[in-house]
Amino acid sequence: MLPSNTILGVCLISQLCVGVTGNSLLFILYIYTFFFKPHFKKLIDSVSMHLTIVNVLMVIFTLISHIISLFGVTNFLDDAGCRAVLFIFRVTRGMSISTTSILSTFQVITITPSNSRWAWLKPKLSKLTLSSLLCSWLINLLIYTYMIPLVIAKTHSTHFGYGYVDPYCQNKHFGNQNSGSFLSIIFIRDLFYVALMMWTSLYMVTVLYRHRKRVQHLHSTSLSNQPSPERRATHSILLLVICFVFFYWLNNFITLSGFYVQAKIPNWEGINAILATCYLTICPFLLMKNNKLVWQLTSSFCVRKVACFQSVLCV
Repeated sequence: MLPSNTILGVCLISQLCVGVTGNSLLFILYIYTFFFKPHFKKLIDSVSMHLTIVNVLMVIFTLISHIISLFGVTNFLDDAGCRAVLFIFRVTRGMSISTTSILSTFQVITITPSNSRWAWLKPKLSKLTLSSLLCSWLINLLIYTYMIPLVIAKTHSTHFGYGYVDPYCQNKHFGNQNSGSFLSIIFIRDLFYVALMMWTSLYMVTVLYRHRKRVQHLHSTSLSNQPSPERRATHSILLLVICFVFFYWLNNFITLSGFYVQAKIPNWEGINAILATCYLTICPFLLMKNNKLVWQLTSSFCVRKVACFQSVLCV
């Protein structure tokens, strides 16, 4: 293995381990909260739990083929394997963007003041959760069914020409009118979800700003020093959306560059795979900051640490 391949392999394996471990721990935390700490549950926890499952699947199906190829394994996937892997990867990628958008939208509804025109949606959140997620799955499954017959296994180790390519798979008949229509549908869908995320982010920033001004006006030091769970959740989801949008556009730019460059750059797809999973790796740790159980454990640990430090000083 070349030194550059070794470095890339270490990065890919690290990304896989951190991404799967972080999302799995967060999923277990939600399950524990659901069964043993039901008073800590929030309406958007089911959306966050769904996001962790999608993230794990996408991390695995994005990185595993790149990792295996770096160990010199050839012909790992046939045509059927390529179609299955790419279909799951694309569907979970679509579900990642739609679930993040749903999460930010539901958080906006949660923090909406009672006199707002969106307040009537608050009692309907539990019903909207299942229907919105099912609708997202249906849309993504229908969109990416078109891709299944277009993907084949690579017959050579190198690929020259336009279109999608990874260590074991490539597309056929890329560049015709149907492919252009398909890419347009994906672009419109992604643009809708990203625009929705940006709008909800601006709304959350506006609500937080008004809340801060109100607190300053009341001169309430207790409220300003100890942010409410809703404010903590809003901060976390704002960071989540910013992180998603940044890596989304960066990944799209590199992906489209690879699509329309005939001579493929070595390790280009591996680097892009790392960028594509950066959001998935960071996501669970941002959501953990907002989890009440984690917050309680952290606070308890800090109190014990301070008490232990004081007892050592007294001695």
